[in-house]
Amino acid sequence: MRRLLIIFLIFNFDFSYSQELLCNVRVSSSQIQTSDRKIFQTLQTDIYEFINNTKWTSTNIQSEEKIECSILINISKKISNDEFEGTLQIQSTRPIYGTSYKSTLFNYIDNDFRFRYLEYQSLEFSATTHMSNLTSVLAFYVNIILGLDFATFSEEGGNEYFNIAQKIVSNAQNAREAGWKAFESDKNRYWIAHDLLDSRFSDYHLTMYRYHRMGLDKLSEEPDDARYEITESLENLKSIYRDNPSAFILTLFFDAKSDEIIKIYSEAFPNEKSRISQLLVEIDPSRSTKYQAINKSEEGR
Repeated sequence: MRRLLIIFLIFNFDFSYSQELLCNVRVSSSQIQTSDRKIFQTLQTDIYEFINNTKWTSTNIQSEEKIECSILINISKKISNDEFEGTLQIQSTRPIYGTSYKSTLFNYIDNDFRFRYLEYQSLEFSATTHMSNLTSVLAFYVNIILGLDFATFSEEGGNEYFNIAQKIVSNAQNAREAGWKAFESDKNRYWIAHDLLDSRFSDYHLTMYRYHRMGLDKLSEEPDDARYEITESLENLKSIYRDNPSAFILTLFFDAKSDEIIKIYSEAFPNEKSRISQLLVEIDPSRSTKYQAINKSEEGR
């Protein structure tokens, strides 16, 4: 009887919870000179299954609620028969309530991607130890994607996953591959996890929630009120910039959001355009030319 109960519980669990991600994976190996390209197709399949078939959270995610993301791996060097080097481009999106629009939450290129892979060897990951640079990097970005998505639905809602990402970073401190250590760069995996949990940048989490939940999700029904919420949410980033103008977390935010923000204010009133362009030029000066164009767009009503 107990055995039947256990089987029922396992069966029930498998159908009550589904995986959280719907991730498109592509491995590009055009720079590698080899006659056998099948290993790269196998690698693509293995990564796809690792990401999409792993249960990453205890949250009940319906099929239509899966987080859409994409990973492009561009392999530039074959170091040995089982070791490769290249870049990893990650993008994730979030659907906006009442529309078919998907808002980009994360858009990042990791240039420190070196890993070992043996064809047909299963991809294994442990949350407590650094077993493989390939799976550690993938699991790191999965948790960043999850955290950013959850952060848009509740204030600091993503911290559970950012903490997991930081633990993965800690586990990899003795890894020989680059990308995990603070001294290697001021813009790498270490600093992504660090900034997302740094109390100095707590206003970022308020911005993520207010921008998406109070702003974008209401933009189709209440555009004027929604734009106000978006403007006020972006004002919260001003304190981060003034205290830490080179904060990596600001770069991550605007790499994902700059084009979207410009489109949002294309139909705004002239005073809104003036206010938002001045704010953006101050807190994201590297794109000041793009933001100044907001005032030159077609006037609001």
